[in-house]
Amino acid sequence: MKNKEIYRRALLLAVPMMIQNGITNMVSLIDNIMVGSLGTEAMTAVSIVGQLIFVFNLSIFGGLSGPGIFGAQFYGQENTEGIRSTFRMKTIIAIICSLGGLAVFLLFGENLINLYLNGESADIDKALTLKYAKEYLSVMLIQIFPFALIQVYATTLRETGDSLKPMVGGVVSVVVDIVFNYILIYGKFGAPALGVRGAAIATVLARFVEFTVVIIWAHARKNKHTFLQGIYRTLLIPKELAKKILIKTLPIFSNEFLWAGGLAALTQCYSSRGLEIVAGLNISNAICNLLNVVFVALGSAVGILTGQTLGAMEYEKAEKDSFALMKFTGGICAILTVILIAISGVFPTLYDTTDEIRRYGQLFIIITACFFPVQGFLNALYFTLRSGGKTLITFLFDSVYSWAISVPLALVLCHLTPLSILAIYAIIQSLDIIKIVVGYILVKRGIWISNLVSEN
Repeated sequence: MKNKEIYRRALLLAVPMMIQNGITNMVSLIDNIMVGSLGTEAMTAVSIVGQLIFVFNLSIFGGLSGPGIFGAQFYGQENTEGIRSTFRMKTIIAIICSLGGLAVFLLFGENLINLYLNGESADIDKALTLKYAKEYLSVMLIQIFPFALIQVYATTLRETGDSLKPMVGGVVSVVVDIVFNYILIYGKFGAPALGVRGAAIATVLARFVEFTVVIIWAHARKNKHTFLQGIYRTLLIPKELAKKILIKTLPIFSNEFLWAGGLAALTQCYSSRGLEIVAGLNISNAICNLLNVVFVALGSAVGILTGQTLGAMEYEKAEKDSFALMKFTGGICAILTVILIAISGVFPTLYDTTDEIRRYGQLFIIITACFFPVQGFLNALYFTLRSGGKTLITFLFDSVYSWAISVPLALVLCHLTPLSILAIYAIIQSLDIIKIVVGYILVKRGIWISNLVSEN
C-alpha cells in the first residue's frame, strides 16, 4: 500500500482520540439508556439540554482550533515558544467562552428549552419534560469551566504528538461517570434516587476527575512537554502573533458556533412535527455519535498531520497525503454504515418508550448511516482546508451554507409541505453532497497550501 506510512501516522494520532471520544460517547450512550429507563419525558429533557450544551462545546472547539492551527505548524517548525503562545491564547479564549456560555444559560436557559417543546404530543408531558430539563441544566453548568480547560490541554498535547494523556483522562472519567450514574440515578448503596439530577451530578464528577488526571499528568512530564515549563508566568502573547491567531480564530469560532446552532435549529424544525421526533432523534444520535468518533478523530488527525507538514514546508507531500487520507476516511465510514444498519432494529428496544418512538429511532439510524461515508469524506476535506489557515473559506463552506440553505429548507419543508419527517431528514442530509463537490474542487486547486509560522 503506497500510502501505508501516512495511514499509520494518522491512526497513531486518531486511535487514542477514537478511544477517548468513543468511551466518552459510550458513557453518553449508557447515560442515555439509563435516563431512558425513567421515561420518555426524562429522555427527551436530557436530549434537549444535550443539544444546547453541544453548541457550547463546539464553540470551545472552534475557539481553540484557530490557535491549534498555529500550534501544529509551530510543532512542525520545532518552535517551543510559539507553542507556549498558542497555549496561552487558548487559555484566554477558553475563559472568555466559558463566561459567555454560563451567562447565556443562566439568563436564557428556560427560553431555549421551550423552543423544543412546541410540537404536539399525546404521549409526552411537556411540563414534566421542562422540569427535568431545567434540573439537568442547572447541574451541568458546573462542568463548563473544567471542560473548557481540559480542551486547552488536550488539543495542545495532540498537536505536539501526544494523544495518550487525553485518552487516559477520558477513560478514567468514563469509569467514574458510569459508576456514579448507576448509584445516583437509581439510588443504589444507600444513596438517594436522584433520577435526571443524579445523571448530571455523575457527569460533573467525571469531568472534574478528567480535569485532574490530564492536567496533573501533563505537568508531571514537563521535561517531555517543554512548552509547559513556565507556562503561567505570563499570559501575554506577542502582539503580531496574537493578531494573526485572532484573524484565523474568529472565522473558525463563528463557524463552529453557527454550525452547532444550525444543528440545534434543524432539531427545532423537526420538533415542530411532534416531541416523538425529538425522542426518536435522541435514540438515533446516541448510537450514531458513538461511531462518528471514527471520522471526527481521523479528520482531526488530517488537520494535525497536514499542518505539521505545511509547517515543515513540505507542500507536495501535504497535498498528496491529504487526498490519501480523504479516501481512507471515506472507506472506513462505509464499513460503519454497514454496522449501523445491522444494529438499527435492535438498539431502540433498549429504551423504555413507545413503539412509535422506537420506530422513528430505527429509521433515523438507517438514514444517518447511509450518509456516513459522505460525512467522513467531508470532514477530511474540511480539516484539510483549515490546516492551511483558510478559515474564512471553511466558514462559508460550513456554517454559512447550513444557515443559508439547510435550515431555511428544513423550515419550509417542515411547516409548509406534507412530506414525512423521514423524507425531510433524508433531503437535509443529502445537501452535504453539494459541499463535497465544492470542497473537493477547492482542495484540488491547492488554495489551502500555506505556511503561517515561517515569520515567527
